[in-house]
Amino acid sequence: MVLEGKKALVTGGAQGIGQAIATAFAHAGADVVVVDLDAARCEETLQSIRRHGRQGLSLSMNVSEWNDVKDTVEGIIKDWGRIDILVNNAGITRDGLLMRMKEEDWNAVLQVNLTGTFHCTKAVLMPMSKQRYGRIVNIASVVGVMGNAGQANYSASKAAVIGLTKTVAREYASRNITVNAVAPGFIETAMTQALSGDIRDTLLKQIPVGRLGQANDVAEAVKFLASDAASYVTGHVLHVNGGMYMG
Repeated sequence: MVLEGKKALVTGGAQGIGQAIATAFAHAGADVVVVDLDAARCEETLQSIRRHGRQGLSLSMNVSEWNDVKDTVEGIIKDWGRIDILVNNAGITRDGLLMRMKEEDWNAVLQVNLTGTFHCTKAVLMPMSKQRYGRIVNIASVVGVMGNAGQANYSASKAAVIGLTKTVAREYASRNITVNAVAPGFIETAMTQALSGDIRDTLLKQIPVGRLGQANDVAEAVKFLASDAASYVTGHVLHVNGGMYMG
């Protein structure tokens, strides 16, 4: 129970990696608030949290809107007293080759993936500073360090998240707030399951361990960085990609 008694906030918690993180946190003893654009979509995640005997709460929140984030975080702190852990997991893709990429698709991805991370981080920093404790884990991506054709917007947003992670880590280390990132490789999700067999085979050839990752592979890495076992780790990018990228 390495997170016993901790209060965690996980964005994009309705499914996939976000759901796995929330479940891993509950299993480790944390109470978890999950947020998504549609709170009703988080019901399965809530049930998983509660099956582990922990408190769970789902809220609707748009990470790209500052006032929505600020009000939501203030409400959580009013009800739960504190936020010990923030996981910035919410993210979207709008893929396409750069020459054909619409400006609105570029802006949408940066607004959610990068500005959303900025908003949520900014909202928790003051209360975490006051309590002299905080763990922030940002979900980056392997494509943020190696690039990927057709994902200029997504790659740029995740590379920027890594830069943001390191800067905030430097700014708030003296307040006992650690800020780290997990950079997943290709993970089994609804999106990857929809890929053709040929594309999946091409992906697998790039991964030395010979398989796509599971959401729980990412969740366990996040849980470690959120725990006091990682209290001397900050500004770090933990790559979870089966050897696809070795930095």
